[in-house]
Amino acid sequence: MGVRDWIEGWPVYRQLTGADPLGRGKAAESARSRALAPRTRSADRVVRSVCPYCAVGCGQKVYVRNGKVTQIEGDPDSPISRGRLCPKGSASKQLVTSPGRVTEVLYRRPHGREWERLDLGQAMDMIAERVLRTRRETWQDTDEEGRTLKRTLGFASLGGATLDNEENYLMKKLYTALGAIQIENQARI
Repeated sequence: MGVRDWIEGWPVYRQLTGADPLGRGKAAESARSRALAPRTRSADRVVRSVCPYCAVGCGQKVYVRNGKVTQIEGDPDSPISRGRLCPKGSASKQLVTSPGRVTEVLYRRPHGREWERLDLGQAMDMIAERVLRTRRETWQDTDEEGRTLKRTLGFASLGGATLDNEENYLMKKLYTALGAIQIENQARI
């Protein structure tokens, strides 16, 4: 690298001799920053979604390349958030790309010390059997005075804030149909 190359590579020189006298544009760029490109530019497609963290429903743009999420940003077309995301929403890419994300069913037996992997079908069967058995054993058709109850106090539901409104709505419908009355959503609390 010669002296002339060094001087022309100096941002102050470019600022004084170029078309950027305030040094807010090209004059301030380094060779490294000129070579950078946004992660969103290389995406194969953009999928519109809703942030999963709370009940607000902020719009998101999910950038996908080769079937993998590369970036998640606020959706400026969303009438709710108008392109803005809170810190949790901005970090929601970690939900799907974190290497620590659990992607299989883990079960720890009563009094067990170790987690074991279960097949999803087996886990669903275990859950269904336990829900139906608890409902059967704790069902209250009437109270002491003969008033109709048709309910169970044997289980409850606390929907998570990472569930969207539709999922929480379906859970409310399911638990109401099963006769549960203790149904809440974490996003509302």
